[in-house]
Amino acid sequence: MNTVLEVTKRKAGSRSNLSGIRNSGGIPANVYGYRTEATPIRVDTTSFMKSIQEHGQNAIFKLNLEGQTVNVVINEIQRCALKGSIKHVDFQAINMSEELEVDVPIVVIGESIGAKEGGVLNLPNRELKIKVQPSQIPESIEIDVSALRVGDTIALSDIRGKIGFDVLHEDDFTLATVTPPASEPASSIDPPVQNPIAIETPEAQA
Repeated sequence: MNTVLEVTKRKAGSRSNLSGIRNSGGIPANVYGYRTEATPIRVDTTSFMKSIQEHGQNAIFKLNLEGQTVNVVINEIQRCALKGSIKHVDFQAINMSEELEVDVPIVVIGESIGAKEGGVLNLPNRELKIKVQPSQIPESIEIDVSALRVGDTIALSDIRGKIGFDVLHEDDFTLATVTPPASEPASSIDPPVQNPIAIETPEAQA
C-alpha cells in the first residue's frame, strides 16, 4: 500500500536552517535513487509520524513533490540521541518492478520452555536482511521460540525454508538462544571448622 506524503524542496543549508525547519513542524530530508536527482526536501512531521504508525517504517511511500510523484522507501532515519525525535530522513527512490534489499524487524512469538524454567532468552540479532519486491515488503518476520529449552539455539538454517523470503544472511546467523540462569554467588562466610585439634604448648606440657 502506497502512503502519500506531501513534500517541498528546501535549501541545503546551515545548522540554523535545519533547526528552523524542525522548529516549524517539519523534518529535513533527502530523496535520491532511481531516476531521481538527489534533492533536499522538507516533510511535515505530523504526517510522517502518522504514516509510520499506521503502515510501518518499511512501507512504500509516494512523495508528491511539486506535482511529480516518486515511489520511495525509507533508507535511514536519524534521531536525536537524547529526545528520540526525528532529525533527518533519507528517502530512496525505487523501481517498483525490481527487488530491494531491506532490513526487516524480527518479532518473537511464544514463550520458550527454557525461559519458563528460569533460563534467559537472548536475541543477538533484531533484524533480517531480505531481498523482495517492493510491494511485498513485510512489516516484520515472526520467529517462534516456544520449543527452545535451556542451551538451545535457533539459527537461520533451522527456519530459512519457513520464512518465505530470500534471506541474505549465512545459515549460522543466530536468531535466538536460551542460556542457563545466572548461578547464585558463593557465600563469603567461611564454613565452621569441624573438630578443631588442640595443640599443647611446651608450657602446658611442663
